Amino acid sequence: MTKQAGQLQTFDVVVLGAGIVGVSTALHLRRLGLDVALIDRRHPGEEASFGNAGIVQCNGFVPHAIPNRALQLLSILFGQSTAISYDPATLIRLAPWLHRYRLASSGRGMEIYSRVMAPLRALAVQEHLDIAATTNADRFYRHSGWLHLFRSDASFQKSENERHYARVFGVAFDELASGDMAALEPGLKAHGLRGLHWTDSCSVSSPGAVLDAFWRGFVHEGGRYFRGDARALKRQSGAWNLEVERGMISTANVVVALGAWSQDVLSQLGEDYPLVAKRGYHMHYRPAHGAGLSRPVVDVENGFALTPTDNGIRLTTGVELAPRDAPANPAIIKRARRRAEELVPLGKELLEKPWLGSRPCLPDSLPIVGASPHTPGLWLNFGHAHDGFTLGPVTGRLLAYMIVGKTPFLDPSGLSASRFAE
Repeated sequence: MTKQAGQLQTFDVVVLGAGIVGVSTALHLRRLGLDVALIDRRHPGEEASFGNAGIVQCNGFVPHAIPNRALQLLSILFGQSTAISYDPATLIRLAPWLHRYRLASSGRGMEIYSRVMAPLRALAVQEHLDIAATTNADRFYRHSGWLHLFRSDASFQKSENERHYARVFGVAFDELASGDMAALEPGLKAHGLRGLHWTDSCSVSSPGAVLDAFWRGFVHEGGRYFRGDARALKRQSGAWNLEVERGMISTANVVVALGAWSQDVLSQLGEDYPLVAKRGYHMHYRPAHGAGLSRPVVDVENGFALTPTDNGIRLTTGVELAPRDAPANPAIIKRARRRAEELVPLGKELLEKPWLGSRPCLPDSLPIVGASPHTPGLWLNFGHAHDGFTLGPVTGRLLAYMIVGKTPFLDPSGLSASRFAE
């Protein structure tokens, strides 16, 4: 039970970070009967949970690969790629991490990733829909799948690993020729393209609105939300204490679900994980000449996505390797738009400036979900890479079960922080 004495309030659990991972964790903990405080320095869902392509995907059994074809590497080197952009100093600094990432994205590493990810993918859509049905968010969901587009036979052949694991794990897809895609999405310039239609996945028309509905559901069900800076967290006399906008809160259990900012807090607690921020941008456009879309479309080779939203077509970019808090690079969204208009004509920009956010990535592309191996009362739920929006509800429920001592509904061992223990 929440106790209040003066300005001190005590909770069973405090969740740091109000993105979809943190909000989902807090909501599930509340539904398990705990008194929960959710903390963020901004309004819920203003970081990566807001700016993504809004896809809840059943597929995705292969980590995002580092390009290795000569033309792709030259394009990246000379700053012409829409899939990967980089700051030279950051690229040098991340070289050891990128080596680990490359090893974990192929061979045995790919097999491990697929086996750990499969049960999460299998539950992802239903976990979303279960929360959506109880928070008035179901109106934002579309059940039309999403499209992967390939501009060449070579890029299509590179998707064979993904198709192989989809067959293994029973995830449905349709292989499409250009005529099939034109029939499915008349607004696409599909001539000469090949595609995969992932039919079991769903998408949303506004990721930010979905997250806001989840958060309001948490508050409606008795959860508490406070503005505060998680970096002020302190361990004192066996309890976690944090000063927030309306006083001081205390708890025996704290969850770090801060996405790309998680290590900022964990470093102060003596915990070190190989977390890297992959930056990405989005811009909204009015559809030109009535050429709209009915589902998200991803240009696999060029790394960008186009998705219909409640406010025009959202273009989300590939990966930028640069300091997390560095100024935005406007050239990235401009390059992506040029390539995107080869697929869909885009009209007027509907935002004053591009949105910029950071994806929290670990070298094996899997999140950390579970107890800290070093610090009692510290729980971790971060590092979801490109899948935070997809996996937030399922890893939120998984961690909530672990905190209350309830038997997990899937094996969490592959997500343990211990895999990075020195």
